[in-house]
Amino acid sequence: MIGKLMSAAVPLTAPTRQVRRARAAVAALFLTNGAVFFNIVPRYPQIKADLGVSNAVLGTALAGTPIGALLAGLLAGAAIRRFGSARVGAFGIVVTTVATLVVPIAPNWIALGGALFVVGALDAVVDVAQNAHGLRVQRLYGRSILNSLHGLWSVGAVIGGLMGSAAAGLHIPLALHLVISATVFSIVALVAHRFLLPGPEDAERAAEAQDLAAADGHAAAPPAHGGRRSFTGFAVRMLAALGMLAACGALVEDAGASWGAIYLSADLHAEAATAGLAVVALQTAMTAGRLTGDRVVDRFGRRAVVRAGAALAALGMGAALAVPSIATTLAGFALAGLGVATLVPAAMHAADELPGLPAGTGLTIVSWLLRGGFLLSPPLVGFVADLVSLRVGLLSVVLAGVVTVVLARVLVDRAPA
Repeated sequence: MIGKLMSAAVPLTAPTRQVRRARAAVAALFLTNGAVFFNIVPRYPQIKADLGVSNAVLGTALAGTPIGALLAGLLAGAAIRRFGSARVGAFGIVVTTVATLVVPIAPNWIALGGALFVVGALDAVVDVAQNAHGLRVQRLYGRSILNSLHGLWSVGAVIGGLMGSAAAGLHIPLALHLVISATVFSIVALVAHRFLLPGPEDAERAAEAQDLAAADGHAAAPPAHGGRRSFTGFAVRMLAALGMLAACGALVEDAGASWGAIYLSADLHAEAATAGLAVVALQTAMTAGRLTGDRVVDRFGRRAVVRAGAALAALGMGAALAVPSIATTLAGFALAGLGVATLVPAAMHAADELPGLPAGTGLTIVSWLLRGGFLLSPPLVGFVADLVSLRVGLLSVVLAGVVTVVLARVLVDRAPA
């Protein structure tokens, strides 16, 4: 049976031109989504200085992003079913870029938190939509492509981080910088929308079920996500564990995004342009891990790859914090990014393939739960930084790696029959 499943997962023919265009288009959405937010991240030290706030207060304002994501994230499934993942993903990015333009004019930390709340709410819906569309394309390819799509999100994050670092180093006003970013990436999203897949969200899942049934020599059964469904105890436990795994990945990413530049500039006295390279180092390594992740996962399995990566992240960041310097810190963030590269895609894939759930429900719930990592990380690290030091606060990365090693046992290496 396993052999039949594996052979049925391979398409009988090469992807059509429409499918290849759809993959390029959804890849553009992933890239753009990463670039929009990470244009802001390297400017956090300037925003903190302009507002004259402490680490804890800035962390509270930054928590607006995950709070908005948590409150809006569960609406993603309904939005996708109503408008389709293509429209929600593409037009949602355009609206998100407009929302970022409020950040430069925020007069205090409360207004900053409100602007980031809106950005986070929009990003949560866009994130689920682009992953849902990526999984549609993946079914047509008949092999894993989700890691590479997340890799292109990381490429976008690196591009955004480099843009933000360059703008900070050149002292370009934040407002002008974000207007340029919004214009460029809105155009990319609108062009990509023309080439995304048409039709209902479950169209490819039904075709995949027919292919599996044909390979097994039986009549096609209804899709596992169709008909009347209910949550079982097994599904709830799996979603909780997968959500915790995704949250650990989010916590590691947020440590570099929210605190990397501040740690380098305040604790290690790096210049503004150099401090912005913390998130660039993390996202560059994550990009490499995700772009190569599909082949590695196919060879060794999701569980083994995630466990090994989590151990690498914990050991790498732990060593960097034990021997603090600019070089070791950048290396530590790079190892952390490489270590969790396949974690979030693995959790999302496993959630989306859980049997007996409405289409997109598992993906929506795990995407929502991972936002808990983004919610907890800024105030938690900021509180520890003010109480002890930011160096101690960044031990959250090590803790996330250890938790991931333990929970990775719930991952599966192929979709259930």
